[in-house]
Amino acid sequence: MADTKNIIELVNVSKSYDNNTEVIKDINLEIKAGEFVTLLGPSGCGKTTILRMIGGFDSPTTGRILLDGNDISPLTPDKRPVNTVFQKYALFPHLNVYDNIAFGLNLKGMGRAECEEKVKKVLDIVDLEGFEQRSIDTLSGGQQQRIAIARAIVNEPKVLLLDEPLSALDYKMRKEMQLELKNMHKLLGITFIFVTHDQEEALTMSDKIVVLADGMIQQVGTPEDIYNEPANVFVADFIGESNIFNGTMLEDKKASFADAIFQTVDDYPRGTKIDAVIRPEDVDIVKPGEGQLTGEVTSVDFKGTFYVTFVQCGQYEMEVHCFELHREKEKVGLLVEPDMIHIIRYDMTLNHYEGKITGVYEKIVEIRFADAVINMPVKSVCEGKYSISDGKLYDKDKNEVDTDELVLDVSFDPAKAQLSDNAKEGLVTGVITSFYYIGDHYSYTVRSQNDIDYVVDDEYLWNQGDKVGIIIPRHAIRVS
Repeated sequence: MADTKNIIELVNVSKSYDNNTEVIKDINLEIKAGEFVTLLGPSGCGKTTILRMIGGFDSPTTGRILLDGNDISPLTPDKRPVNTVFQKYALFPHLNVYDNIAFGLNLKGMGRAECEEKVKKVLDIVDLEGFEQRSIDTLSGGQQQRIAIARAIVNEPKVLLLDEPLSALDYKMRKEMQLELKNMHKLLGITFIFVTHDQEEALTMSDKIVVLADGMIQQVGTPEDIYNEPANVFVADFIGESNIFNGTMLEDKKASFADAIFQTVDDYPRGTKIDAVIRPEDVDIVKPGEGQLTGEVTSVDFKGTFYVTFVQCGQYEMEVHCFELHREKEKVGLLVEPDMIHIIRYDMTLNHYEGKITGVYEKIVEIRFADAVINMPVKSVCEGKYSISDGKLYDKDKNEVDTDELVLDVSFDPAKAQLSDNAKEGLVTGVITSFYYIGDHYSYTVRSQNDIDYVVDDEYLWNQGDKVGIIIPRHAIRVS
């Protein structure tokens, strides 16, 4: 059971590499003694970089890493009471099991009797008693993984770091090793920090999950919190399966989405733009007309213990996990109880960029923002507070405005932009880095070559990695 004391703290930690790519962006994180903490996120989100910085294999560009309140950022890996189990195990093929485990103890100059006692103890913990003289190449993948853990814990570290140690195992062995690791954690009582991109693995094993994306923490919480109360749409989409719909609050505890009205338990002011998250197992299939939605079954996939059933309700699609078989083209109703709907306030910061006026012409100003340059009528800028005369900008009191001092907020609604396979056609060019489905459309994140992100809603399916142009109509751009 975790202690109440923090053993690891990351304080304003950032990490950039030589090409100035920032992979960790000013994160703060507390890990308590004895916790099993999982760093979870897609490839490239920064989770392994965090693990390497805690282990001493990388140094933070800014910020501090504390262990028991002391800054260990300057210390080399061998000076930290931390051991790492790597993804590829890093065992010595020319040494037998005993010598692999005892390697670190021998470096410390430990006596033979004490060394033998410690190796025997950890082999008992990993359930490989009697394997001391076995060659590494005679062991299965699961056995090699246990030897790697034994070699790490024989040094009695305060913190054990595990960098996707189960990824090389087959499905059955992974499930077995998940249970083994949980049991080892309970037995040892030390802090485990585990890295994975597998959501099921994180939910099964962890006391606490840290969800990461693009080098930033999206949410920290228990597995139950992360699954049932996602902090944003990324977490809702990444953890398990979700039905996500854009909508609006009609009044307290009543929302409109998917062309229907739903009672909710979440309380937001009237008119608030929201995303509604509904897990597939929380939808009941009922008779047509008995639920909030009525639709037609479009596909059914049997998963052994339940059916994955897709129902088309007008332009919106709902995924349902149920125990009863419903045939394709069957008309059904869908019922969702209020406490099964999780409401997230829509992120109003999407597609907001700092802009500068870089040219003043007759009734037109040139504005640069992010990767783009646009020409806007001066009456569209800051709600008509400015005018142009003789190539200069004036405020409503006829005072000349120094455009270098004027900072603009330039924004556009994701729904009013669109993607093009002709990268040169758009106002901005970039590569799709992520996307998720929202009821009747996809929400895409497009990253430019200058590492600036744009969010675009599009009804068509594109692939991650596609190079696209973003078409943003001038009337869709708001300047304030």
